[in-house]
Amino acid sequence: MLRIAVPNKGSLSEPACDMLREAGYRQRRDSRELVLPDPDNDVEFFFLRPRDVAVYVGAGTVDVGITGRDLLIDSASSAVEHLPLGFARSTFRFAGTAGTLTDARQVAGLRVATSYSELVAAYLRERGIEPAAVVRLDGAVESAIRLGVADVIADVVETGSTLRAAGLEVFGEPILRSEAILVRRADVDQPVGLDILTRRLQGVLTAREYVLMDYDVPLELVDQAVAITPGLESPTVSPLHNGQWAAVRAMVPRSQTNRVMDSLYDVGARAILVTSILACRI
Repeated sequence: MLRIAVPNKGSLSEPACDMLREAGYRQRRDSRELVLPDPDNDVEFFFLRPRDVAVYVGAGTVDVGITGRDLLIDSASSAVEHLPLGFARSTFRFAGTAGTLTDARQVAGLRVATSYSELVAAYLRERGIEPAAVVRLDGAVESAIRLGVADVIADVVETGSTLRAAGLEVFGEPILRSEAILVRRADVDQPVGLDILTRRLQGVLTAREYVLMDYDVPLELVDQAVAITPGLESPTVSPLHNGQWAAVRAMVPRSQTNRVMDSLYDVGARAILVTSILACRI
């Protein structure tokens, strides 16, 4: 059975379980379950601490796992990214006392506090920047500068409001743009079943990104209409019974749905319908 590690708690846990459920896999109903076999799909799920997922995958204890790109890099394990999953996006940045620093090179000689010491150390090392120390903290790094533990912090930044409340501001380019990813062990043959898991997850990503759009359009306007909805390969165009109109079906990016509908209506299309895609294989 394909052994899959899933985050057991935190911001990655619920979205990961939702995606696997949409992909047709069984998921736990009780948060106390640590192992969940799914014999119908020939897989077995192991619910682990998010920080440990990449470590277990790299050691070969499990075949693949879902974790964050930041956690993978920070683990320094031999696991590698296999597939980005499109959720839990975040940006990792340096921050310091407002108005004092503008560039990452200024971190040289300073103490950096972070919950991701390996990630930050690797980033600085790759750029030849030598800090005085990289101080690992388990959380609440925003207080490190005020408490005299560090001169600079490195942390996940969303809106920046928490940093501003602490008198801090981000500086320099982002250290990393992270998101949830599927990881596998490096330098080994692909485990049996990973291809099926990959196709299923890609199907979920596509179903989330696209909708199915159907509409009717006069025959003389078909070319103009399909230019607006080219689909993935090519739209399906079928003649209607009256011989003067055609029915068109195409996949359209979900984020552009209303704009595309407006454009089609302006061209002359009518009976424009949008349907969510529950599952697909592309």
